[in-house]
Amino acid sequence: MLYAAVVATSLVTPAWAKDRGAVTNLPLPRYVSMKASEGNVRRGPSLTHRIDWVFKRRGMPLEITAEFGHWRRVRDQDGAGGWVHYALLSGVRTVLIQEDMMTLHAQPNDKAPVTAALEYGVVARLGDCAPTWCEVSAGGFSGWAPKAKLWGVMPEEIRD
Repeated sequence: MLYAAVVATSLVTPAWAKDRGAVTNLPLPRYVSMKASEGNVRRGPSLTHRIDWVFKRRGMPLEITAEFGHWRRVRDQDGAGGWVHYALLSGVRTVLIQEDMMTLHAQPNDKAPVTAALEYGVVARLGDCAPTWCEVSAGGFSGWAPKAKLWGVMPEEIRD
């Protein structure tokens, strides 16, 4: 019976997730986004810890690497991070564009028609992901982008 529970758990855990959060039992690491337009990043998981800096970009993708009570240890694309209160985070998935004037395509294929071009650093909403492409939208435009040119999605992650 225990074997069946272990097998069932492994079927729902994404292949890229190595661990589970002690509080939420969600995969670690995982990506979320900033719900608030401003969020204090603390040295430790409580209000008594010093604020090291402030994230000031609503929708910015962040990687959760640990959990403690109502706190999540996060990092941004540059590896900067710390502890943020969970109320400042959202499960809405976003990505950062990692190439200047990166083209979006109508289909997940380099030969498909181009639908738009996005500048480096644009925050885009993440949609479906195939093995090497993800559908994204920003500024009223949408299309498929190479996964390798996005920060905020695991290389092995599939979304539909």
